[in-house]
Amino acid sequence: MPRLWILLRKNWIFLKKNRSTRETIALLVSIAIALVGGVWAVFTYVFPVEKPGKVSPKELSGIIEEATKGWIVSEQQRHTIDTLQANLGVNERALTAFFITLGENEVPLEQLKKKLLEIAGHYKELLAQAKPNPDDEPAVAKIKIAAREALEAGQLARADDLLEQLEKLQDSALETRQLERASTSARRGQLAMTQLRYWDAAQHFADAAKHVPEERTDVRLGYLDQEADALLTEGDERGDNGALAASIERYRILLTLQPRERVPLDWAMTENNLGNALKILGERESGTQRLEEAVAAYRAALQEQTHKRLPLEWAGTQNNLGNALLALGQRESGTGRLEEAVAAYRAALEERTRERVPLQWAMTQSNLGVALWRLGERESGTARLEEAVTAFRAALEEYTRERAPLDWAMAQNNLGAALWRLGERESGTTRLEEAVAAYHAALEEYTRERVPLYWAMTQNNLGGALSALGERENGTVRLEEAVAAYRAALQERTRQRVPLDWAATQSNLGTALLRRGERESGTARLEEAATAFRAALEEYTRERVPLQWAMTQDNLGGALLRLGERESGTARLEEAVTGFRAALEEYTRERTPLEWAGTQNNLGNALWALGERESGTARLEEAVTAFRAALEEYTRERVPLQWAMTQSNLGGRS
Repeated sequence: MPRLWILLRKNWIFLKKNRSTRETIALLVSIAIALVGGVWAVFTYVFPVEKPGKVSPKELSGIIEEATKGWIVSEQQRHTIDTLQANLGVNERALTAFFITLGENEVPLEQLKKKLLEIAGHYKELLAQAKPNPDDEPAVAKIKIAAREALEAGQLARADDLLEQLEKLQDSALETRQLERASTSARRGQLAMTQLRYWDAAQHFADAAKHVPEERTDVRLGYLDQEADALLTEGDERGDNGALAASIERYRILLTLQPRERVPLDWAMTENNLGNALKILGERESGTQRLEEAVAAYRAALQEQTHKRLPLEWAGTQNNLGNALLALGQRESGTGRLEEAVAAYRAALEERTRERVPLQWAMTQSNLGVALWRLGERESGTARLEEAVTAFRAALEEYTRERAPLDWAMAQNNLGAALWRLGERESGTTRLEEAVAAYHAALEEYTRERVPLYWAMTQNNLGGALSALGERENGTVRLEEAVAAYRAALQERTRQRVPLDWAATQSNLGTALLRRGERESGTARLEEAATAFRAALEEYTRERVPLQWAMTQDNLGGALLRLGERESGTARLEEAVTGFRAALEEYTRERTPLEWAGTQNNLGNALWALGERESGTARLEEAVTAFRAALEEYTRERVPLQWAMTQSNLGGRS
């Protein structure tokens, strides 16, 4: 069946020029009715042909042109038009638009009826939806009214233009509403941060990011950054390693969304934050991979945060780099990383002056003190330890409890550590008493509820100072307090959460139990001590932390020596000798002279005890050799108490 609408469209201008709208519609409707309904009577009424199927398109075009000359709409045609309008529920102008649409789309004759009904259905639905809503904004209502008028006038193209304008207006309003919705979630996040509900804050910031329109990347990235920061704070202060891992993931996503080439400074800041999360989590894990990644992240950040370009940001990242290097240095037997950490802190202090940024200056002074303290532990003199005490006391000039309570607590804790180490190398107890006082001060702000892992750390350190004091006193009160402090620390320092810290506290607990057991006649405390040391060695492996492994081997040897002295056999004593000799594989004179001397003294005691139970003198000779070796570093000037103890051992047994 030929497609007549092509011909109708060609003659539309002619028809419009020569006939009224109603007459034109009458012609089109008559033809449509004839084609759709199969009622050829109307068609033949207008075009007197016997068989329309035999009329070619060219012939039909000629017939239409002839027939429209002097066209007069009959009553029957008007009735047909009225019937079609009534049945479809549309006006003449709409019908005109429908027929234009059918003609432009070259709808096949067999589908005309179906498509006409389809178009009319869509039109009426659209007309109903075009009505303004009571709550529409005035600008929206105005466009809706204009679009409805265009639809009623059959001006479908104009209606489409108006609806496009409405889309843009509503898109703008939608974006505003989405941004407002996101802003509300972000405000909830800030409120949660104010209430120290960091995990909740992270969820609110994440929700805010989800509601930001796709094209507002800058806003969404800001919320994602706040989410990562909240997770970092939760992980840091609450000991939540899962939150730290999540923050690391978020920062890495942010690095892909804001590459260095596009936003170098934002990229550098994210690298710095990533380094912070990696450093904190790395300190809690047994390996060094996270710490190495943290160092890499900080050094990456410094490529854009240069000294000349951003002096204070450069100083901040230098400080953070020092922290990561310090953490690595504490796990290595050498001092290279610790020296690098000291250099990084001193670089940071070039810009972080007390006059310019007093609190940041105090922070870096405190961190420098830690690095110096760790170096001082590995040296035979006290110069580094004295420098550390000076740095901590400088930090406390700005880190007041009123201004920065948690930072003040950290500086107090660090001061206690340096005083403790100094006290161990002096004959009096003044430094040790000062250390205990500093730890107790720190615990006033470092509460278990507020910062559980920092509370546990300070409890551990307090135990160390109390244990050192207890060794110099006749009673057992300080030693019992030390045991209690270590056991308190282990409530938060679990093996699953912080394996190396757990091992450290197990080792320290073993030392306090050993000293306590030495003052009792039974062996229960000594057995507990040996158990604690062996537990520590499950995480303190030689490959992972060689110096801590050596220390624990030395301590285990001490517990076994005391047990062996109270038993008739020699098995425990042999185990003790094995433990001391293992320790000396890492405790070398060059690397850790005082620890080497201490272990030589302990080895001498074990060998002497064995020699007394043997008929020969070989073990006794070995013992004397060990004592004399110890005195090469245990000098009277340097460590008078240890010198006196070793002289006593040598004198009483040589």
